[in-house]
Amino acid sequence: MSDVEIVSLIAGVGVLALMVELLRRRQLKEKYAFLWLAVALVVAVLAVAPALLDTVAGWLDVADPVNLLLFVGLLVLLSVCVHLSWECSRLEDETRSLAEEVALLRNQVERLDPPA
Repeated sequence: MSDVEIVSLIAGVGVLALMVELLRRRQLKEKYAFLWLAVALVVAVLAVAPALLDTVAGWLDVADPVNLLLFVGLLVLLSVCVHLSWECSRLEDETRSLAEEVALLRNQVERLDPPA
């Protein structure tokens, strides 16, 4: 194993361990951890079997396997960004709705029991 493969394997196993620990402490939701667990497993597999990337690049007719790796990494990051933007928008709508509901309830309470 080359130095790059060893570092990749350590990185993959490290990310895997970190995700498991965050899940265990309930600091990360399962729906987010699944993506990072998958990324860590792919990194670990590619570190153990780097020829696999060459094989897949050959199937897809990509000249340099590193280009394929960077492209897939870019797609993963873009997917994460889109998903987080969607979650942020959804939570913003929910927060606005809850703030309106609290304001209406506060108004009802003040009408029933006006401050002295």
